[in-house]
Amino acid sequence: MKRISLKLNQKLWLLVSSGVIFTVLVTYALTQYLYEKLYVQNIGASLTYQGERIAKMYEREGFTPAFRATVDRINEASEAEIFVTENPRQLGACLPFEVEYDALITEEERSRLVAGYTVSKVGYEGRFGRQIMAVIVPLLDGKRLEGIVYLYLPLASITEAVSEVRDVILVSSLVFVLFSLYIVRHLVNRMTRPLRQMEHAASRMALGNFKEKFAVTSEDEVGNLGLALNHMASALEQVDAQRREFLANISHELRTPLSYIKGYSEAIIEGVADAPEQRERYLHLIHREAGRMERLVHDLLDLAQLEGSSYPLRITLLPLGQLVEDTLEKFRPFIAEKGAVLTVDIDPDAIILGDEDRLEQIVHNLCDNALRHLPEKEGVLLVRLHIDRSAGQCVLAVTDNGCGIPPEEVSRLGERFYRVDKARTRKHGGSGLGLSIVKQIVHLHKGTFAIESKRKEGTTAIVRLPLYEDE
Repeated sequence: MKRISLKLNQKLWLLVSSGVIFTVLVTYALTQYLYEKLYVQNIGASLTYQGERIAKMYEREGFTPAFRATVDRINEASEAEIFVTENPRQLGACLPFEVEYDALITEEERSRLVAGYTVSKVGYEGRFGRQIMAVIVPLLDGKRLEGIVYLYLPLASITEAVSEVRDVILVSSLVFVLFSLYIVRHLVNRMTRPLRQMEHAASRMALGNFKEKFAVTSEDEVGNLGLALNHMASALEQVDAQRREFLANISHELRTPLSYIKGYSEAIIEGVADAPEQRERYLHLIHREAGRMERLVHDLLDLAQLEGSSYPLRITLLPLGQLVEDTLEKFRPFIAEKGAVLTVDIDPDAIILGDEDRLEQIVHNLCDNALRHLPEKEGVLLVRLHIDRSAGQCVLAVTDNGCGIPPEEVSRLGERFYRVDKARTRKHGGSGLGLSIVKQIVHLHKGTFAIESKRKEGTTAIVRLPLYEDE
Protein backbone atom coordinates (compact mmCIF):
# COMPACT_ATOMS: atom_id res chain seq x y z
CA MET A 1 0.00 0.00 0.00
CA LYS A 2 1.43 3.34 -1.05
CA ARG A 3 2.03 5.70 1.83
CA ILE A 4 0.40 9.12 1.51
CA SER A 5 2.90 11.91 2.06
CA LEU A 6 1.60 15.32 3.07
CA LYS A 7 3.45 18.59 3.01
CA LEU A 8 3.93 20.61 6.16
CA ASN A 9 1.31 23.21 5.25
CA GLN A 10 -1.19 20.44 4.53
CA LYS A 11 -0.46 18.79 7.87
CA LEU A 12 -0.83 22.08 9.72
CA TRP A 13 -4.04 22.89 7.84
CA LEU A 14 -5.54 19.50 8.65
CA LEU A 15 -4.46 19.70 12.28
CA VAL A 16 -5.79 23.20 12.92
CA SER A 17 -8.96 22.58 10.86
CA SER A 18 -9.68 19.41 12.81
CA GLY A 19 -9.21 21.32 16.03
CA VAL A 20 -11.56 24.10 14.91
CA ILE A 21 -14.26 21.67 13.74
CA PHE A 22 -13.99 19.57 16.90
CA THR A 23 -14.19 22.67 19.09
CA VAL A 24 -17.25 23.96 17.21
CA LEU A 25 -19.00 20.59 17.44
CA VAL A 26 -18.34 20.31 21.16
CA THR A 27 -19.44 23.91 21.68
CA TYR A 28 -22.59 23.32 19.63
CA ALA A 29 -23.50 20.18 21.57
CA LEU A 30 -22.77 21.84 24.91
CA THR A 31 -24.75 24.95 23.95
CA GLN A 32 -27.68 22.81 22.80
CA TYR A 33 -27.65 20.81 26.02
CA LEU A 34 -27.36 23.84 28.26
CA TYR A 35 -30.03 25.75 26.36
CA GLU A 36 -32.54 22.92 26.58
CA LYS A 37 -31.78 22.37 30.24
CA LEU A 38 -31.94 26.03 31.17
CA TYR A 39 -34.99 26.67 29.00
CA VAL A 40 -36.91 23.78 30.54
CA GLN A 41 -35.82 24.83 34.02
CA ASN A 42 -36.95 28.37 33.30
CA ILE A 43 -40.38 27.18 32.12
CA GLY A 44 -40.72 24.98 35.18
CA ALA A 45 -39.80 27.85 37.50
CA SER A 46 -42.32 30.11 35.74
CA LEU A 47 -45.15 27.55 36.10
CA THR A 48 -44.26 27.00 39.74
CA TYR A 49 -44.30 30.77 40.40
CA GLN A 50 -47.75 31.15 38.80
CA GLY A 51 -49.11 28.16 40.68
CA GLU A 52 -47.83 29.46 44.03
CA ARG A 53 -49.47 32.87 43.38
CA ILE A 54 -52.79 31.18 42.68
CA ALA A 55 -52.37 29.08 45.85
CA LYS A 56 -51.90 32.25 47.90
CA MET A 57 -55.05 33.72 46.33
CA TYR A 58 -56.88 30.55 47.36
CA GLU A 59 -55.70 30.95 50.94
CA ARG A 60 -57.34 34.41 51.01
CA GLU A 61 -60.53 33.75 49.01
CA GLY A 62 -61.18 30.00 48.93
CA PHE A 63 -63.10 28.35 46.07
CA THR A 64 -65.25 31.39 45.33
CA PRO A 65 -66.57 32.44 41.92
CA ALA A 66 -64.21 35.45 42.03
CA PHE A 67 -61.26 33.09 42.62
CA ARG A 68 -62.23 30.90 39.68
CA ALA A 69 -62.73 33.97 37.47
CA THR A 70 -59.26 35.20 38.37
CA VAL A 71 -57.77 31.80 37.50
CA ASP A 72 -59.59 31.88 34.15
CA ARG A 73 -58.12 35.33 33.36
CA ILE A 74 -54.64 34.14 34.28
CA ASN A 75 -55.13 31.07 32.06
CA GLU A 76 -56.13 33.25 29.09
CA ALA A 77 -53.05 35.47 29.55
CA SER A 78 -50.60 32.60 30.03
CA GLU A 79 -49.08 30.32 27.38
CA ALA A 80 -49.63 27.39 29.72
CA GLU A 81 -52.93 25.65 30.47
CA ILE A 82 -54.03 26.45 34.03
CA PHE A 83 -56.99 25.06 35.89
CA VAL A 84 -58.04 24.47 39.47
CA THR A 85 -59.94 21.41 40.62
CA GLU A 86 -61.41 20.23 43.89
CA ASN A 87 -62.98 17.10 42.47
CA PRO A 88 -62.08 14.23 44.78
CA ARG A 89 -61.98 11.80 41.87
CA GLN A 90 -59.49 13.94 39.99
CA LEU A 91 -57.52 14.25 43.20
CA GLY A 92 -57.38 10.51 43.60
CA ALA A 93 -59.33 10.71 46.90
CA CYS A 94 -61.57 7.76 45.97
CA LEU A 95 -58.71 5.40 45.30
CA PRO A 96 -58.50 2.50 45.48
CA PHE A 97 -62.29 2.06 45.17
CA GLU A 98 -62.83 3.56 41.70
CA VAL A 99 -59.70 2.38 40.03
CA GLU A 100 -61.25 2.67 36.59
CA TYR A 101 -61.37 6.45 36.85
CA ASP A 102 -58.31 8.34 35.53
CA ALA A 103 -57.11 10.65 38.29
CA LEU A 104 -54.94 13.67 37.58
CA ILE A 105 -52.43 12.60 40.20
CA THR A 106 -51.04 9.32 41.42
CA GLU A 107 -51.12 8.12 44.97
CA GLU A 108 -47.40 8.97 45.35
CA GLU A 109 -47.97 12.48 44.00
CA ARG A 110 -50.97 12.90 46.31
CA SER A 111 -48.79 11.98 49.28
CA ARG A 112 -46.27 14.66 48.36
CA LEU A 113 -48.98 17.25 47.78
CA VAL A 114 -50.56 16.49 51.16
CA ALA A 115 -47.10 17.04 52.68
CA GLY A 116 -47.11 20.54 51.11
CA TYR A 117 -44.68 19.90 48.25
CA THR A 118 -45.09 21.11 44.69
CA VAL A 119 -44.95 18.29 42.12
CA SER A 120 -43.26 18.66 38.69
CA LYS A 121 -43.39 16.07 35.96
CA VAL A 122 -42.45 15.73 32.30
CA GLY A 123 -43.80 13.04 30.00
CA TYR A 124 -46.86 11.59 28.38
CA GLU A 125 -50.17 12.34 30.10
CA GLY A 126 -52.95 10.00 29.00
CA ARG A 127 -55.76 12.32 30.15
CA PHE A 128 -54.55 15.00 27.71
CA GLY A 129 -53.21 12.58 25.10
CA ARG A 130 -49.87 14.36 24.63
CA GLN A 131 -46.38 14.91 26.01
CA ILE A 132 -46.50 17.68 28.60
CA MET A 133 -44.51 19.45 31.23
CA ALA A 134 -46.70 19.95 34.31
CA VAL A 135 -46.49 21.62 37.71
CA ILE A 136 -49.04 20.73 40.42
CA VAL A 137 -49.43 23.06 43.43
CA PRO A 138 -51.48 21.82 46.43
CA LEU A 139 -54.37 23.77 47.93
CA LEU A 140 -54.38 22.70 51.57
CA ASP A 141 -56.65 23.18 54.53
CA GLY A 142 -54.31 22.24 57.31
CA LYS A 143 -53.25 18.71 56.36
CA ARG A 144 -56.26 18.09 54.17
CA LEU A 145 -55.89 18.38 50.35
CA GLU A 146 -58.81 20.57 49.25
CA GLY A 147 -57.72 20.91 45.65
CA ILE A 148 -54.84 21.49 43.24
CA VAL A 149 -53.66 24.08 40.77
CA TYR A 150 -52.67 22.19 37.60
CA LEU A 151 -50.40 24.03 35.18
CA TYR A 152 -49.03 22.35 32.07
CA LEU A 153 -47.41 23.19 28.74
CA PRO A 154 -47.24 20.82 25.74
CA LEU A 155 -43.68 19.66 25.07
CA ALA A 156 -44.28 20.23 21.36
CA SER A 157 -44.24 23.99 21.86
CA ILE A 158 -41.07 23.74 23.95
CA THR A 159 -39.40 21.53 21.34
CA GLU A 160 -40.42 23.94 18.59
CA ALA A 161 -38.79 26.85 20.42
CA VAL A 162 -35.64 24.81 21.02
CA SER A 163 -35.55 23.74 17.35
CA GLU A 164 -35.62 27.36 16.20
CA VAL A 165 -32.69 28.15 18.44
CA ARG A 166 -30.93 24.96 17.28
CA ASP A 167 -31.25 26.04 13.66
CA VAL A 168 -29.81 29.47 14.46
CA ILE A 169 -26.91 27.92 16.34
CA LEU A 170 -26.29 25.39 13.56
CA VAL A 171 -26.19 28.03 10.82
CA SER A 172 -23.97 30.27 12.94
CA SER A 173 -21.63 27.33 13.61
CA LEU A 174 -21.33 26.48 9.92
CA VAL A 175 -20.58 30.09 9.03
CA PHE A 176 -17.99 30.23 11.81
CA VAL A 177 -16.37 26.97 10.67
CA LEU A 178 -16.11 28.13 7.04
CA PHE A 179 -14.73 31.51 8.07
CA SER A 180 -12.28 29.84 10.48
CA LEU A 181 -11.07 27.41 7.80
CA TYR A 182 -10.45 30.32 5.45
CA ILE A 183 -8.47 32.19 8.11
CA VAL A 184 -6.58 29.01 9.08
CA ARG A 185 -5.60 28.35 5.48
CA HIS A 186 -4.38 31.91 5.09
CA LEU A 187 -2.38 31.74 8.33
CA VAL A 188 -0.88 28.33 7.51
CA ASN A 189 0.21 29.52 4.06
CA ARG A 190 1.71 32.62 5.65
CA MET A 191 3.54 30.54 8.25
CA THR A 192 4.91 27.99 5.77
CA ARG A 193 5.80 30.45 3.00
CA PRO A 194 9.15 31.35 4.65
CA LEU A 195 9.92 27.64 5.03
CA ARG A 196 9.30 27.08 1.33
CA GLN A 197 11.58 30.00 0.55
CA MET A 198 14.24 28.50 2.82
CA GLU A 199 13.84 25.18 1.02
CA HIS A 200 14.39 26.95 -2.30
CA ALA A 201 17.43 28.78 -0.94
CA ALA A 202 18.87 25.53 0.49
CA SER A 203 18.39 23.83 -2.89
CA ARG A 204 20.26 26.69 -4.56
CA MET A 205 23.06 26.37 -2.02
CA ALA A 206 23.27 22.63 -2.70
CA LEU A 207 24.02 23.57 -6.33
CA GLY A 208 26.79 25.91 -5.21
CA ASN A 209 24.91 29.23 -5.36
CA PHE A 210 25.58 30.92 -2.01
CA LYS A 211 24.62 34.42 -3.16
CA GLU A 212 20.88 33.95 -2.68
CA LYS A 213 19.77 35.04 0.79
CA PHE A 214 16.51 34.58 2.66
CA ALA A 215 14.46 37.74 3.34
CA VAL A 216 13.85 37.81 7.13
CA THR A 217 10.52 39.49 7.87
CA SER A 218 9.84 38.33 11.44
CA GLU A 219 11.61 38.04 14.77
CA ASP A 220 10.20 34.67 15.79
CA GLU A 221 11.72 31.19 15.51
CA VAL A 222 11.23 31.16 11.73
CA GLY A 223 13.01 34.52 11.46
CA ASN A 224 15.87 33.22 13.61
CA LEU A 225 16.07 30.15 11.38
CA GLY A 226 16.27 32.44 8.34
CA LEU A 227 19.09 34.42 9.94
CA ALA A 228 20.93 31.19 10.71
CA LEU A 229 20.43 30.05 7.11
CA ASN A 230 21.79 33.34 5.78
CA HIS A 231 24.74 33.10 8.17
CA MET A 232 25.38 29.54 7.01
CA ALA A 233 25.20 30.67 3.37
CA SER A 234 27.75 33.41 4.04
CA ALA A 235 30.00 30.97 5.87
CA LEU A 236 29.71 28.40 3.07
CA GLU A 237 30.41 31.12 0.51
CA GLN A 238 33.53 32.07 2.42
CA VAL A 239 34.60 28.44 2.79
CA ASP A 240 34.00 27.84 -0.91
CA ALA A 241 36.07 30.89 -1.80
CA GLN A 242 38.84 29.75 0.55
CA ARG A 243 38.71 26.26 -0.94
CA ARG A 244 39.04 27.62 -4.45
CA GLU A 245 41.85 29.90 -3.34
CA PHE A 246 43.53 27.02 -1.54
CA LEU A 247 43.41 24.82 -4.63
CA ALA A 248 44.73 27.66 -6.77
CA ASN A 249 47.51 28.41 -4.29
CA ILE A 250 48.64 24.84 -3.77
CA SER A 251 48.59 24.17 -7.50
CA HIS A 252 50.71 27.28 -8.00
CA GLU A 253 53.10 26.31 -5.21
CA LEU A 254 53.58 22.82 -6.61
CA ARG A 255 53.59 23.76 -10.28
CA THR A 256 56.74 25.89 -10.02
CA PRO A 257 59.06 23.33 -8.35
CA LEU A 258 57.62 20.51 -10.45
CA SER A 259 58.29 22.43 -13.65
CA TYR A 260 61.87 23.11 -12.47
CA ILE A 261 62.43 19.46 -11.55
CA LYS A 262 60.94 18.22 -14.81
CA GLY A 263 62.83 20.73 -16.97
CA TYR A 264 66.26 20.26 -15.36
CA SER A 265 65.92 16.46 -15.19
CA GLU A 266 64.98 16.34 -18.89
CA ALA A 267 68.01 18.50 -19.66
CA ILE A 268 70.24 16.02 -17.85
CA ILE A 269 68.55 12.95 -19.44
CA GLU A 270 68.69 14.35 -22.97
CA GLY A 271 72.32 15.35 -22.55
CA VAL A 272 71.74 19.09 -22.85
CA ALA A 273 73.88 19.62 -19.74
CA ASP A 274 77.12 17.98 -20.85
CA ALA A 275 79.56 19.86 -18.65
CA PRO A 276 80.01 18.40 -15.13
CA GLU A 277 79.63 21.84 -13.57
CA GLN A 278 76.34 22.41 -15.37
CA ARG A 279 75.03 18.96 -14.43
CA GLU A 280 75.95 19.57 -10.82
CA ARG A 281 74.21 22.97 -10.86
CA TYR A 282 71.08 21.40 -12.33
CA LEU A 283 71.14 18.68 -9.69
CA HIS A 284 71.42 21.31 -6.95
CA LEU A 285 68.42 23.14 -8.41
CA ILE A 286 66.43 19.90 -8.53
CA HIS A 287 67.38 19.17 -4.92
CA ARG A 288 66.41 22.68 -3.85
CA GLU A 289 62.98 22.49 -5.50
CA ALA A 290 62.40 19.01 -4.07
CA GLY A 291 63.24 20.40 -0.64
CA ARG A 292 60.77 23.22 -1.15
CA MET A 293 58.05 20.69 -2.05
CA GLU A 294 58.97 18.60 0.96
CA ARG A 295 58.65 21.61 3.28
CA LEU A 296 55.35 22.57 1.70
CA VAL A 297 53.89 19.09 2.16
CA HIS A 298 55.26 18.93 5.71
CA ASP A 299 53.65 22.29 6.55
CA LEU A 300 50.34 21.20 5.03
CA LEU A 301 50.34 17.98 7.06
CA ASP A 302 51.21 19.93 10.22
CA LEU A 303 48.45 22.43 9.58
CA ALA A 304 45.89 19.70 8.86
CA GLN A 305 46.79 17.94 12.10
CA LEU A 306 46.65 21.14 14.13
CA GLU A 307 43.32 22.25 12.66
CA GLY A 308 41.80 18.85 13.27
CA SER A 309 43.25 18.68 16.80
CA SER A 310 44.66 15.26 15.87
CA TYR A 311 48.21 16.13 16.81
CA PRO A 312 48.89 15.12 20.44
CA LEU A 313 50.56 17.90 22.40
CA ARG A 314 53.25 16.82 24.84
CA ILE A 315 52.53 19.28 27.64
CA THR A 316 55.35 19.95 30.05
CA LEU A 317 56.45 22.76 32.37
CA LEU A 318 58.66 25.07 30.27
CA PRO A 319 60.80 28.16 30.91
CA LEU A 320 59.68 30.06 27.81
CA GLY A 321 62.57 32.53 28.04
CA GLN A 322 65.16 29.77 27.68
CA LEU A 323 63.28 28.25 24.76
CA VAL A 324 63.23 31.62 22.96
CA GLU A 325 66.96 32.12 23.59
CA ASP A 326 67.81 28.66 22.22
CA THR A 327 65.72 29.23 19.11
CA LEU A 328 67.28 32.65 18.45
CA GLU A 329 70.75 31.10 18.47
CA LYS A 330 69.84 29.34 15.21
CA PHE A 331 68.98 32.68 13.61
CA ARG A 332 72.03 34.68 14.64
CA PRO A 333 74.13 33.55 11.62
CA PHE A 334 71.37 34.52 9.18
CA ILE A 335 70.83 37.86 10.92
CA ALA A 336 74.53 38.58 10.77
CA GLU A 337 74.66 37.55 7.12
CA LYS A 338 71.94 40.10 6.36
CA GLY A 339 73.74 42.81 8.31
CA ALA A 340 70.83 43.21 10.73
CA VAL A 341 70.79 43.90 14.47
CA LEU A 342 69.12 41.51 16.93
CA THR A 343 67.83 43.00 20.19
CA VAL A 344 66.57 40.64 22.87
CA ASP A 345 64.62 41.56 26.03
CA ILE A 346 63.49 38.41 27.86
CA ASP A 347 62.01 37.91 31.30
CA PRO A 348 63.46 34.62 32.61
CA ASP A 349 60.53 34.10 35.00
CA ALA A 350 58.07 33.36 32.21
CA ILE A 351 57.01 29.78 32.95
CA ILE A 352 54.20 28.08 31.00
CA LEU A 353 52.68 24.66 30.35
CA GLY A 354 53.11 23.70 26.72
CA ASP A 355 54.58 21.52 23.97
CA GLU A 356 58.25 22.41 23.59
CA ASP A 357 58.53 21.47 19.92
CA ARG A 358 55.41 23.38 18.92
CA LEU A 359 56.35 26.47 20.93
CA GLU A 360 59.78 26.43 19.31
CA GLN A 361 57.98 26.26 15.95
CA ILE A 362 56.08 29.45 16.89
CA VAL A 363 59.32 31.34 17.66
CA HIS A 364 60.99 29.94 14.53
CA ASN A 365 58.14 30.90 12.17
CA LEU A 366 57.78 34.41 13.62
CA CYS A 367 61.51 35.11 13.47
CA ASP A 368 61.82 33.61 9.99
CA ASN A 369 58.91 35.73 8.77
CA ALA A 370 60.41 38.89 10.32
CA LEU A 371 63.85 38.14 8.94
CA ARG A 372 62.47 37.94 5.40
CA HIS A 373 61.12 41.49 5.68
CA LEU A 374 64.17 43.13 7.28
CA PRO A 375 65.81 45.72 5.04
CA GLU A 376 69.34 44.93 3.89
CA LYS A 377 72.14 46.36 6.15
CA GLU A 378 69.64 48.42 8.17
CA GLY A 379 67.44 45.72 9.63
CA VAL A 380 66.55 45.61 13.30
CA LEU A 381 64.86 42.57 14.85
CA LEU A 382 63.49 43.02 18.36
CA VAL A 383 62.38 39.97 20.33
CA ARG A 384 60.75 40.77 23.66
CA LEU A 385 59.23 38.44 26.25
CA HIS A 386 57.58 39.92 29.33
CA ILE A 387 54.96 38.92 31.90
CA ASP A 388 51.54 40.52 32.24
CA ARG A 389 50.55 39.34 35.70
CA SER A 390 47.29 41.33 35.74
CA ALA A 391 46.06 39.13 32.88
CA GLY A 392 47.93 36.01 34.02
CA GLN A 393 49.80 35.86 30.71
CA CYS A 394 53.26 36.02 29.26
CA VAL A 395 53.61 38.09 26.09
CA LEU A 396 56.02 37.28 23.25
CA ALA A 397 56.50 40.12 20.74
CA VAL A 398 58.62 39.85 17.58
CA THR A 399 59.14 43.23 15.87
CA ASP A 400 60.86 44.09 12.59
CA ASN A 401 61.50 47.46 10.94
CA GLY A 402 60.47 46.31 7.49
CA CYS A 403 58.11 47.98 5.02
CA GLY A 404 55.03 47.15 7.08
CA ILE A 405 51.67 45.76 5.98
CA PRO A 406 48.66 47.68 4.64
CA PRO A 407 45.82 47.87 7.21
CA GLU A 408 43.37 46.06 4.91
CA GLU A 409 45.77 43.11 4.67
CA VAL A 410 46.43 42.63 8.39
CA SER A 411 43.14 40.88 9.15
CA ARG A 412 43.85 38.21 6.52
CA LEU A 413 47.28 37.28 7.79
CA GLY A 414 47.15 33.75 9.11
CA GLU A 415 44.98 32.40 6.30
CA ARG A 416 46.49 29.47 4.46
CA PHE A 417 48.69 30.51 1.54
CA TYR A 418 47.83 34.15 2.05
CA ARG A 419 50.73 36.51 1.40
CA VAL A 420 50.86 40.25 1.12
CA ASP A 421 53.24 39.75 -1.80
CA LYS A 422 50.71 39.03 -4.54
CA ALA A 423 53.51 38.42 -7.05
CA ARG A 424 54.55 35.40 -4.94
CA THR A 425 58.23 36.21 -5.18
CA ARG A 426 60.57 34.33 -2.87
CA LYS A 427 62.36 37.45 -1.71
CA HIS A 428 59.83 38.45 0.95
CA GLY A 429 57.71 35.37 1.54
CA GLY A 430 57.52 31.61 1.82
CA SER A 431 54.57 29.36 1.18
CA GLY A 432 52.13 31.44 3.24
CA LEU A 433 51.58 28.67 5.80
CA GLY A 434 53.89 29.83 8.60
CA LEU A 435 51.48 32.22 10.31
CA SER A 436 48.60 29.77 9.84
CA ILE A 437 50.56 27.18 11.78
CA VAL A 438 51.41 29.77 14.46
CA LYS A 439 47.72 30.64 14.90
CA GLN A 440 46.73 27.00 15.31
CA ILE A 441 49.47 26.22 17.81
CA VAL A 442 48.63 29.30 19.88
CA HIS A 443 44.94 28.31 19.79
CA LEU A 444 45.75 24.80 21.04
CA HIS A 445 47.67 26.38 23.93
CA LYS A 446 44.61 28.52 24.80
CA GLY A 447 46.41 31.72 23.86
CA THR A 448 45.85 34.57 21.42
CA PHE A 449 47.73 35.78 18.37
CA ALA A 450 47.66 39.26 16.85
CA ILE A 451 49.62 41.36 14.37
CA GLU A 452 50.17 45.11 14.51
CA SER A 453 51.73 46.92 11.58
CA LYS A 454 52.29 50.38 10.14
CA ARG A 455 53.37 51.18 6.62
CA LYS A 456 57.12 51.99 6.35
CA GLU A 457 57.55 51.51 10.11
CA GLY A 458 57.47 47.76 10.62
CA THR A 459 55.39 44.91 11.98
CA THR A 460 54.95 43.32 15.40
CA ALA A 461 53.64 39.79 15.92
CA ILE A 462 52.23 39.31 19.43
CA VAL A 463 51.61 35.95 21.10
CA ARG A 464 49.87 35.76 24.49
CA LEU A 465 50.02 32.48 26.41
CA PRO A 466 48.61 31.55 29.84
CA LEU A 467 51.20 31.98 32.55
CA TYR A 468 51.84 29.04 34.88
CA GLU A 469 51.44 30.01 38.49
CA ASP A 470 52.35 27.56 41.25
CA GLU A 471 49.52 27.48 43.78
